[in-house]
Amino acid sequence: MMDALAEAPIVDDESGTLSDHVFRRIQSAIVRGDIAPGSKISEPELARAYGISRGPLREAIRRLEGQRLLVRVPHAGARVVSLSEAELIELYEIRESLEGMACRLAAERMSLDEIDELRQVLETHQRDEAFRAGIGYYQQEGDFDFHYRIIQGSGNQTLSNLLCNELYQLVRMYRIQFSTTPNRPRQAFVEHHRILDAIADRDGELAELLMRRHIAASKRNVARHFQDATHKNTPQRGKS
Repeated sequence: MMDALAEAPIVDDESGTLSDHVFRRIQSAIVRGDIAPGSKISEPELARAYGISRGPLREAIRRLEGQRLLVRVPHAGARVVSLSEAELIELYEIRESLEGMACRLAAERMSLDEIDELRQVLETHQRDEAFRAGIGYYQQEGDFDFHYRIIQGSGNQTLSNLLCNELYQLVRMYRIQFSTTPNRPRQAFVEHHRILDAIADRDGELAELLMRRHIAASKRNVARHFQDATHKNTPQRGKS
């Protein structure tokens, strides 16, 4: 884990507190997978790596727990979250329902300027080197994230709080993890364009249907991943 965090010690500056800096750095390492799911979080090691005291570090860890990126294990301390297949499928079921609703509302409420900006997001995605090489999908966050923009465009603050704050980084963690599945990046890009067209046409019913199908396809991809892993780890009859 420490190799992923081997950077210069953090110094405070005008852009935020020590806790903010360490929070963002650890958050990024977890979401990108540089700190593997299930890894134990050692406060002494992190404090040494960042050159900070335990106080700001503990505040950062509490915030990461609030984002569900870290979980407390009895008698073992904090670990990076590692969702089971059932838990991950439940997360995608939540996304399918709520992001479908957000998409319908976005078709009704997004301004023409917001729709144009959403189209520009996809144009940026298309220029991404990993996407052009067919090995991944553009995974920037916030305003550069197609899903984030649509949720914000729904105009529903409760949806935004849940999907763009509470669950956002946890969802990103698994979106990134499964974004390199063969053929999925280009398929997802086509699906995004169809969703955008429905929003631009103000067809909320179709936009919701397409978003639900889009996330359901990702959910099936996750299920296949676990099935393949189970099959791979199951001894074959007649083989050692």
